[in-house]
Amino acid sequence: MKIAVASGKGGTGKTFVATNLFNVLSGRGERVTLVDCDADAPDDLLFFPAEKISETEVTHQVPVINKDACTWCGRCSNWCNYNAIFYVPTAKVIEVIENLCHGCGACSFACNSDAITEKPVVLGTVTSFRTDRGYPLVEARLRVNEMSPVRVIKAAIKEAGEDGVVILDSPPGTSCPFIQTVDRADYVLLVTEPTPFGLSDLRQSVETLRTMNKQCGVIINRADIGDSGVKNYLREEQIPLLGVINYGTDIARSYSEGRLITEESEIMTGFFAGIADKIISEHGTGSN
Repeated sequence: MKIAVASGKGGTGKTFVATNLFNVLSGRGERVTLVDCDADAPDDLLFFPAEKISETEVTHQVPVINKDACTWCGRCSNWCNYNAIFYVPTAKVIEVIENLCHGCGACSFACNSDAITEKPVVLGTVTSFRTDRGYPLVEARLRVNEMSPVRVIKAAIKEAGEDGVVILDSPPGTSCPFIQTVDRADYVLLVTEPTPFGLSDLRQSVETLRTMNKQCGVIINRADIGDSGVKNYLREEQIPLLGVINYGTDIARSYSEGRLITEESEIMTGFFAGIADKIISEHGTGSN
């Protein structure tokens, strides 16, 4: 099964949860793969000694406009939903803004004068690693100055395959990268914090997942330093609270130094093992 670890906002502890789940399952010898889908700022690799196995460039096709053949009708610009074609007909100016292009091909379809061809542009890379325990870790990394990581995320999830449990460390927020990641998940583990901001973003995440018919549960991180708003919301909406993690200097210190708390604490190892077992036993026999 695929488990997406997600959050409505950054900084809630999403990567902390994803990496420790992966560490617990791999430590037990189970078939598990970790995919870092936060292509704008991937950092899962910081927590694992790993050997690079392969690297693949992810590309898409962007338009090239032949101005000699162009009739200046403006159809390509009008059809572009991403404003990636800058068009000033009175000045005979038409340019492709490659960083805004999503490679959808609408402009090529719209052009009636065969003035548009396409060229490949590199969006980012998908790199496969093998940890020191022999388990696969796949990293999606967006190229600097590119706008959308969606194709890179799709390629990384595809690279991970279907073997065993696949943990998807999702990008924060509820925009296209988040949706692209959780769309391929059988279950979504939301990580939140007990603050007004945390509750607001949790609501957005839950509402988005409901429109996608995705089952989810929640972990509250730093549960002892906020208010009761998140717990009240979960109770009212009948959303499973899978566990709480209280603030601790030992956790903060190990995480900030790139260490895994499940390598240092039997209590936290048991906590994450329990979370993994509950999700797999209750939701691992099918997918949405």
